[in-house]
Amino acid sequence: MLPLRPAAMLAALGLFLAPLPSADAFGPPPRPPIQQSAEAKLLGEFARFAALSDGTVGIGVRDLQTGETQALNGDTLFPMASAYKVAVAGRIFALIDAGKLRIDDQLALDPALASEGGIAWMFSRPGATLPVQRLLELMLTKSDNNATDVLVARGGGPQAVTAFVTGLGIKGLEVDSDTAHLLYRAMGINPQSGSFRANVEAARRADPQIAVRDARDLPNPAFVIDPRDTSTPTAMLDLLTAYDSGRALSADSTQRLFAIMGHCETGKARIPGMLPPGTAVAHKTGSMNGIGNDVGVVRLPDGRRFAIAVFVMKDSRGHTSRDRIIAEATRAAYDYFLYAPDRAHGRSHAA
Repeated sequence: MLPLRPAAMLAALGLFLAPLPSADAFGPPPRPPIQQSAEAKLLGEFARFAALSDGTVGIGVRDLQTGETQALNGDTLFPMASAYKVAVAGRIFALIDAGKLRIDDQLALDPALASEGGIAWMFSRPGATLPVQRLLELMLTKSDNNATDVLVARGGGPQAVTAFVTGLGIKGLEVDSDTAHLLYRAMGINPQSGSFRANVEAARRADPQIAVRDARDLPNPAFVIDPRDTSTPTAMLDLLTAYDSGRALSADSTQRLFAIMGHCETGKARIPGMLPPGTAVAHKTGSMNGIGNDVGVVRLPDGRRFAIAVFVMKDSRGHTSRDRIIAEATRAAYDYFLYAPDRAHGRSHAA
């Protein structure tokens, strides 16, 4: 065996005396088996609930204290439907925080913004106005499309809403339309000049399939593959997290936003559907033919909170099935975050 040369000896000595790399150099420590088992069970439950649909299901949940995120199809784009109104509300509250709008300002009900249902009848009254607070309540608790489009217009249009979201560093959520034009695309209508109702009625006469889709609650294949007005479950979690952390809005605006969402009147069989009575939930639904969504924040008995976003698209089995998927996923997440062992800070996993 040849003796080591001096340079080689010094190099060997340096390696011997060098400090060992820390555990962080090899990544986070392995999760305890019991934690891995709990995560696998949750993701398995998500997959089992998703099988209740003949479409595509996306589920994202996040512990708002640790940042731990679990997801199924978390990076898949889904049509938001009315869940996009959570982003609209953020844009409006941001304007309030900037002093460019007041919560008690009266906004004109422009007849050009009237669509169907809700407070559409009010738009025919000359000079009719409603305060911002009431419009936010109508948008978030009753999902009123007319109130929404007044707020979208006052917020600077869909692009301004998207700019608000992207300004928070969030990718994967885009608002491209007000509600009237979102509905036009969902129905496959190219609107002409005239009222929303007149355009819809003319399109239904020209294409009987529009009425068939409505009657059977069937998806429009062209709409569900359109990337406009979509979000991934993870991006929606990011938006809810930005609100909850106080990073997006002032403390007063954050409190107002979640207080209004806490009185949501739609989707009682969705996020709240299988939770223990009295569980505090702030959420917003979205529904269209073949589409059922719900996003929000749930409070656990010990005061901790988790965010959840569930999207279902391309589904032809009906709203009852979609509601059940959302309710089951929420309850599974509730039990996981409440009872699972301590988890590493910030850990995320997706299937």
